[in-house]
This record gives sequence, C-alpha cells and structure tokens, in this order.
Amino acid sequence: MISKIKYLALRNLLSSSAFGNLCEIIFLLKIPVASLLVFLLVTVTPVLAQGAQDLDSNSFWLWTFLGRLHPMIVHFPISLLLVAFLLEIISWKRKGDDFHAAIKLLVLLGALSAVVAVVLGLLLSNSEEYGSELFPVHQWTGIATMVLASLTTLSYFRDTFHAKRIFLAVTVITVTLAGHYGAMLTHGEDYLTSALPSNESDQNISQIDFQVAVRDGQLNENQIQELNLQVRTIFAHHCYKCHGRAKVKGELRLDSQESIMKGGEDGAVIVPGNPDNSELIRRISLPRSHKDAMPEKGKGLSKDEIALLKFWIMQGAPWPTGPEKSVYRVAALEPRMPILPDANGKRTRPVDRFVNEYFEKNKIEWGRPVDDRTYIRRVYLDIIGLLPPPDSITSFMDDPHADKREQLVGRLLNRNDAYAQHWLTFWNDALRNDYTGTGYITGGRSDITEWLYSALRNNMTYNLFVKELISPNKKSEGFIRGIKWRGTINASQRTEMQAAQNVAQVFLGLNIKCASCHDSFISDWKLDDAYAFANIFADTTLEINRCDKPTGRKAGIRILYQELGEIDSGAVTEERLKQLADFLIQPKDGRLYRTVVNRIWGQLMGRGIVEPVDVMDNEPWSQDLLDWLASDFVDSGYDLKILIFKILTSDTYQLPSVGIKEEAFITAPDYVFAGMLRRRLTAEQFVDAVSQSLQPVYPDSLMVYALLPKSIKTNIPFARAALVKNDRFQTALGRPNRETVSTSRNSQANLLQALELTNGTQFNEAIKRAAEVWRKRYPDVNKLIQEVYRNTLGRFPVSEEEAIALKTLGQSPSEGAVEDFIWAMALHPEFQLIY
Repeated sequence: MISKIKYLALRNLLSSSAFGNLCEIIFLLKIPVASLLVFLLVTVTPVLAQGAQDLDSNSFWLWTFLGRLHPMIVHFPISLLLVAFLLEIISWKRKGDDFHAAIKLLVLLGALSAVVAVVLGLLLSNSEEYGSELFPVHQWTGIATMVLASLTTLSYFRDTFHAKRIFLAVTVITVTLAGHYGAMLTHGEDYLTSALPSNESDQNISQIDFQVAVRDGQLNENQIQELNLQVRTIFAHHCYKCHGRAKVKGELRLDSQESIMKGGEDGAVIVPGNPDNSELIRRISLPRSHKDAMPEKGKGLSKDEIALLKFWIMQGAPWPTGPEKSVYRVAALEPRMPILPDANGKRTRPVDRFVNEYFEKNKIEWGRPVDDRTYIRRVYLDIIGLLPPPDSITSFMDDPHADKREQLVGRLLNRNDAYAQHWLTFWNDALRNDYTGTGYITGGRSDITEWLYSALRNNMTYNLFVKELISPNKKSEGFIRGIKWRGTINASQRTEMQAAQNVAQVFLGLNIKCASCHDSFISDWKLDDAYAFANIFADTTLEINRCDKPTGRKAGIRILYQELGEIDSGAVTEERLKQLADFLIQPKDGRLYRTVVNRIWGQLMGRGIVEPVDVMDNEPWSQDLLDWLASDFVDSGYDLKILIFKILTSDTYQLPSVGIKEEAFITAPDYVFAGMLRRRLTAEQFVDAVSQSLQPVYPDSLMVYALLPKSIKTNIPFARAALVKNDRFQTALGRPNRETVSTSRNSQANLLQALELTNGTQFNEAIKRAAEVWRKRYPDVNKLIQEVYRNTLGRFPVSEEEAIALKTLGQSPSEGAVEDFIWAMALHPEFQLIY
C-alpha cells in the first residue's frame, strides 16, 4: 500500500497522459476488474502483437485469424447491452424489478464480450493496416465501452441503484458510437450520409489539389506530368504493396505505364477514355466490405482520389514522354544559403529573423522571454545535463549585465568534461554504442566509448567526426562494424548491411531498412541501391536477397547519392571507406549538414525542423531556417558548440515552452512551431538530478572506467548515469538498449515508469539513503523542508507549500515520512519537466 504523499506524486507523474487519467480513476475507485483490464490492454496485448510481428514480417497467422473474429464478436456487446438497456427502461416504466436478474446476466455477458472484442480488435490492428483517421476514434470508444461495461457490471452486482442505470446508459451511448465508427471504417466514411437524399451523388473534383482539371482541350506536357504524378502517388500509397515490383498479386503491376496497360490475369484494368467500364474504377469504388473491393486491407481511396483516377482515364490515361517525377518528396542534396529576412525590431539574430518571418506568415505572436530562473535551468540541462546549483541561480538572477545569458551559455560550453558526459548519451543512442549487451561476450561487437568521449571533450569538428566513424581507426571502428549476431539471421541484418543502414540513417536522415529487404514502399530507393551501398563496407560483393531469398544477382558498388562521387569498385575495403567518408563530408553534401543541425535543433527544442529526424525528405516547417543553419554550420568550421550557442542564445529558444497532450502532435502534418516543446528529463538527466540534489543513485564502482579516458576520475562529480551500464531503472525511464540506432525518445510518462518509481529497487534505495542523510543533517523540520526545496527546485517553498509539507511531516518526522517527502519532491512536475 503506497502512502498518500507517494500517491499524489505518482498522480503528478501520470497526469500528462490520457492513460494516466484512466489509471488515476481506477486507483481511486479501487476497481480490481477494471485494473485487470487495463493491465491486459497495456501489457499482454501489445506483447502478443509484438511477438507476432517478431515471428513473421507478415504477422503470425493465429493472431491474424483471431483478429479477424473481431467483427463477429463485437456484435455481442452491442446486442446484449442494448437489450439490457431496453429491459431497464421497461422496468423503470413499470416501477418494478422483474428483469433484474436478466439484466445482471446481460451486462455481465456484455462486459466479458466487450473485453474479448477489444483484445481481438487490438490484435487485428497490429496484424492489419488501418490508415483511416477514424481508426483511433473507433479504437478508444471500444476501449471506453469495455471499461464502462465493467463499471456497469460492478454497479449491478453491488446493486447501487442510481449508478447502475447511469453507467448502463453511458455504456450504450459509447457502444453505439463505437459501432457507428466501426461501420464507417469498414464501409467508408460516407456509409450513412451517402444514403441521405441531400447527398451529392456526383463526384466533385473541384477540391482536388491539382492544376490539370480541365474538361476541354488537350493537356499540355506539364499538365500531363502533374496529373500522372498524382495518379502514381495514389497507386504508390494504396497499391504498390500488392501490385508493385516486390509483390505482384493477380499478375497485376501498377508501377509503370506498360504494366498498367497490360492488366492482370483477368485482363485489362483500365479502358482509356472510359472510366465507367474500367475494372480498376469498379474495384476501388466498391464498399469496403465487398469481397472484390480494393485495396484489400486498410483504408480505401477517398472520393477525391477516385475522382482523379476517373479524370485521368477519361483523358486517355496519358503518360509523360520525358523523365518521370518522383511520387515522393525528395529533399535537395546541394546546400543553399537563403537571404536573411530583414531585422524586425529586437529580432536581429539570424535564427530569430527566419522564425519571425514564419510567425508573421502563420499569425503567431512572440511571447515574452522566459525568466532567468527558467532559462538557467534550461541551458544547464541542455548543455551539461545537470541542474544549476542554487547559488548559481541566485547569482545569475542578480547579475545586471545585459549579455549575461550569452556569457552563461559560453561558460557552460567551455566545461568540456561536463559537456562530454551529457552529450555522450545523445551520441551513444545515435551510434548504437553501449557498454554491455548482445555481441560483447562473443567479440561480435566493439564499443567506441573512449574515442567518442574524447571527440566530444575536445570538440572535434563534425566533418572529422563523421570521417573517423566511416573510415575508422581501431578505437572508432565499432560503429560501422555493427553487431555480428549469433545463429541464422536475415540477410538484411548482416554486418555490411547494418553499416549501410546506420550510416544512411544517422548521417543522411535516410531509412533504407525497407530497401534492404525489398524495394521500398515509401520512397524511390530500391533493393539494388541498398546492396550497392552495403558493398562499400563488404570485403566480397554481396548477393542480393529479396525478403531473405537469394536472387543470384549482385548490385555492384556505389554511393547512395551518386552526385557526390564514384566509388572505385576495384579498391580494397579500407580505401573504399576512405573514399566514401571524403565524398560524404564535402561541403556540397547539404544533406549531411542539414541532418545534423536538424538533430541538434530537435534535441534542444523538443522537435526537429524536419520530423521525424530520420526522414529528412519530409517537409520542414521552415526550409529557409534549416538551409541557413546547415550552410552557416559549414561556414563556421563544422563546430557543434557554435551551432548550439546560436540556438540557445536566440530569442526563439527563450520563448515560453509549449505543452503537448499527445506525442503524435510532434509528427502531425499540421504542426505549427510556436516555441520549445515542454518535455520530461531523460533517464540520465533524471538520475543525475536526483544524484546531484538529493543522494547519488549509483556508486562509483558501477562506472565503466575501463572504457573511458583515465583522466575522467578527476573530472566527474559523481557516478553519472550516462557512464554506468544500463539497468532496469533507466530502461523504464526510456534509455534504449542500443542494439539499433535510436535517435528519439518518447517524453510521455507511462505505467512502467510509475511502477518502477514506486517499487523499483535502484531509485527507492537511493531515496531511502537520502532520507537518512537529510534527516540527520537538518533536525529542524522547517530547515529540512526549505533546503530540500532549494536543492531540488532551485528555490525556497512558498508559504502554502511549506505549510502542506510541515503538516505532512510533523515537527518530529520519522525517517519514513522524510523518505516520502523526498520521494514526492523527486516526482514534482517542476523537477521532472524542462519548462
């Protein structure tokens, strides 16, 4: 049983997420059935689904089979709960209780079938694709139905007269909504509205965003190119998985003019000039429940997309005669230095001038800069990963100099060891460098810790940093060497392909993992491209494997972006790596430098200018800012500290933080930048904050001294979390195992973190030791409260806070009470979050 003060702190930890609110209700009501259901949803089902995905890239058949039972099972809670509701209405009108036993049985069966329906629905969503925006609404109304049905059952069995009828009524509403959205998901979003007399039967193509919607006259070449591009985009997003180069169902391919005109095993799929007689149009226009409807899985085509394909066929299915544009956005490779916008009032720094232009375009007002207390805490955590000492906060706030923020950033950047100890975490994640794990026992993996720490401490220029990782010495070879897995592995995971994938992802913001197995469904990269790039790292030319099946073909040797140079295929591996490194670090490789400045911006601001940071072909929210930062980075000598200084001293960084309710907001296509995203401390930052302000979490003996420069022993305040081996505590807080590249971490709180912070050994033992030390050091309870506040939050408590703490602790607090108080302070939002 956790104490009240621990419960309140735990509630603060969870309150930032929708799931946290659900957990809070469950804990307050002490409903064991609902708790079990939430546990089932959060742990068992994702594990089953993940296990299915691990067994086979196309989902284990049993999960798929069970998932497809969902549409059948889901009708049980709908019918049972509706019948129970009708019987309840009849009982209410008769003012009797004739159907009480029947209603109890119906709601119990309805709740149980709702649980089964939700579990099967989750299995279905993990084994088959549903891209509709309606899907999460259907999913969560279904989960809400399950929870409410459980509460209804509980209220009937406890015979709480008013509650049971209220719960039943609300449950019927949610099950109706869930069923409604489920029907829209499977039959189309206009399933109901299309039957109304007011519905427009004629497809309207005026809303389609293309410039060729002309009814009369011939299309010119530019119009044909634009129309064809959008047609191929529709095919790429909806059809290539089954009718592309990698997979050809029904002998039909839709990725070239020749294949489309040829048709499939049943003949032609389009009749140029006659869309109404084209089999393709018939199939994509069928209700989603029809056996012939295409695509078979996931979301169907929208009305606008169908209208566009009809228009294309009506025009004769034209195809451009020249080179075809890519159906995917492809970011420019070459660098670009945009013209700086005019300075506007106070906005004189380049970063702020670009952001000001963006704000004006999006009608966003500049907020007031954060206060000194907030700013110093931000930059301390972002530069060296530690909390500012209380005395430093006071001195900084009292400093009258106008440029004190620039001076502070400069001083922190000059603390070379502290800087390296913090940024080591960022680069360890990205370069999949860890101190233990798969491959180390067998010698199939090597670390780069000493090299990386020295590179950061000495502020190695980024071009040299990249060069020494790609064309490595003995200390830096671990990155491209990868992990030599034991046993039989997929061909796409051999060490040469790992090197190709990791170099592309980390340095070019390009994911070629799909293209390592088959032609990519989300880009123009082909299997041959991935193998040709992997051959640069190989001692012998690799045979191409498609979906782990040998093809008997080989792809040659070439760089991904051939504009950068041509690799000598006759050279030995060591020489090829040197050529690759030299080609990639050229100033004309704008892709390399855009990728790194975007990563640093994302690390400091909570979101990249391009997001996800590994998909640099995505649209940036400010192309000019991204291009300027990358070009200026090259002009400034590839110096990461100069880049960090320019970002942290900008007015943009000093804007008030922006809170987010859902992690999906970060990658939303309609994201609008308004300031730094408020985020939680990383696992390492949190552990270090506790160690620094309360009590060291790890003993010095857990430091990986053998992997670090010898001089570190004199340049470290305590055992920093980044320099100890990963454990269950840090894993729960989000530290990855680093067997693969990891370039982002989820900032949302979750149940695993709550459980570890409540019951975990490592953290709670440290808090227990802290309670002993602080109780002895400050026998005066008022002084104890003040100093704990000052050490953790950098300020003294306000009168109300002090009164609450004093009331909780009492004048002679026990060691357990002090432990609870310190535990709660460590989970205080002001301690946990970077504002």
